[in-house]
Amino acid sequence: MAVSSLNNKSLIVHGPILEYILEENAYPKEHEQLKELREITVKKYEKKSVMNVPVDEAQFLSMLLKIMNAKKTMEIGVFTGYSLLATALALPDDGQITAIDLDIEAYETGLPFIQKAGVEHKINFIQSDAFVVLNDLINGEEKSSFDFIFVDAQKEDNMKFHEKVMELVKMGGIIAYDNTLWLGSVAYKQHEYEKHSKMPESVWRNRDYVIRFNSFLASNPQIESSVLSIGDGLTLCRRLY
Repeated sequence: MAVSSLNNKSLIVHGPILEYILEENAYPKEHEQLKELREITVKKYEKKSVMNVPVDEAQFLSMLLKIMNAKKTMEIGVFTGYSLLATALALPDDGQITAIDLDIEAYETGLPFIQKAGVEHKINFIQSDAFVVLNDLINGEEKSSFDFIFVDAQKEDNMKFHEKVMELVKMGGIIAYDNTLWLGSVAYKQHEYEKHSKMPESVWRNRDYVIRFNSFLASNPQIESSVLSIGDGLTLCRRLY
């Protein structure tokens, strides 16, 4: 079983089903440099490697970007860059990604694989606090110009991120929020969940942020949204106005 770092997400998709999806569908189609990046991330960062999106989620996003004919995208929260590389591979040769993260060391772990894949020219990596960059883009006439924005950062900031990225994504464009099922904890009361799994305190500390944000998206008239039970939960939002 090669699920490795995804084992702790099996409360969302049962282990044998997840193993089947990965082994029989996702891994056979995985780009060589994505595979190498995934393996070095697990080796170097161990438990933190779950911060990268799973293979099946990256492949879904890749297909979505191609269906959308996306050319200008943004990624908030990069880590070692698995989803970033998957996005760069999906975009046309003149596509551009604004990638924002404070951790340049993690990004540089993935950079050789991005370079080897021949897609570094599509990426503008910015080492910065994301809100500084977002404000600069809003003030710099970048409003309503992005086809797709992927948000995978601090969950307590999702509300503030949403306010900013709604100004930057174009009408009909897509915002994707990662980890919106939060290891399945959003569906349980704490005493019920503890019967099934002993989860870190950090899960419960951030769970309420995720629940409130999910409720906000579900009732927001500016978007249509869909929660997908892929990876750790992925919510797609299409801007209506």
